[in-house]
Amino acid sequence: MAMNIELRGVSRRYDVRDKNVLDALDVTDLSIAAGEFVCIVGPSGCGKSTLLNLIAGLDTPSTGEVLVGGKPVRGADPSRVLIFQDAALFPWLTAQSNVEFGLRMQGMPAKQRAEESSRLLDLVHLKGFERAYVHELSGGMRQRVAIARALAVNPVVLLMDEPFGALDAMTRDLLHAELERLWADRNLSVVFVTHNVREAARLADRVVLLSSRPGRVVSEFTVDIERPRRMDSPEVSSLAAEITDQLRTEVRRHAHV
Repeated sequence: MAMNIELRGVSRRYDVRDKNVLDALDVTDLSIAAGEFVCIVGPSGCGKSTLLNLIAGLDTPSTGEVLVGGKPVRGADPSRVLIFQDAALFPWLTAQSNVEFGLRMQGMPAKQRAEESSRLLDLVHLKGFERAYVHELSGGMRQRVAIARALAVNPVVLLMDEPFGALDAMTRDLLHAELERLWADRNLSVVFVTHNVREAARLADRVVLLSSRPGRVVSEFTVDIERPRRMDSPEVSSLAAEITDQLRTEVRRHAHV
């Protein structure tokens, strides 16, 4: 069952050398409905990844609080899974063993682990690659394994940090469709960070634009384009152009500070 996500007055400040302070995220309020697919865009260094880490419970806010399902986030939890641009798989394990890793940590018996991991690899169209090692898989296949591993622990929130940024256009398009299908089938709440504005318009129910550092929400765009969508459709292109215009304004503002 999907859960809502809420950031209330959240900021993140890091202490660096010589007692200087780096503000990564300004005071931010953001609400994400249960089952909503939200994409986060913004200038480089505006706190997009910081925001994901705070929701995941891998970092703690300097002010404010993060709530998932109405409960404050107090550290990492398997109900919230973070997927990176680098699939971050264990290279000494097979695809199946990578997917089984979280299940083994949860104490699931070996036979049940094998059955579940096989089912999940089939779900992401990797049937027949169970025994393949990471170096034997393409970039797109590695991300499919990472998604299957994330789904194995039955999350309700999927956090994705530029997961398709290093992939070629054809593979990226295939994984867009795959992710969209899994999101709908699993009823997940998805927060997806990307530098690709067109990708955001292709995937999201809503696109959130962050300001230059320290990041804060400056605009939100509801995406009313019927699914399934194409990256090159006129509707997606038009919305992407609108978002890009505001993004350029933010980049220019930062350049003149």
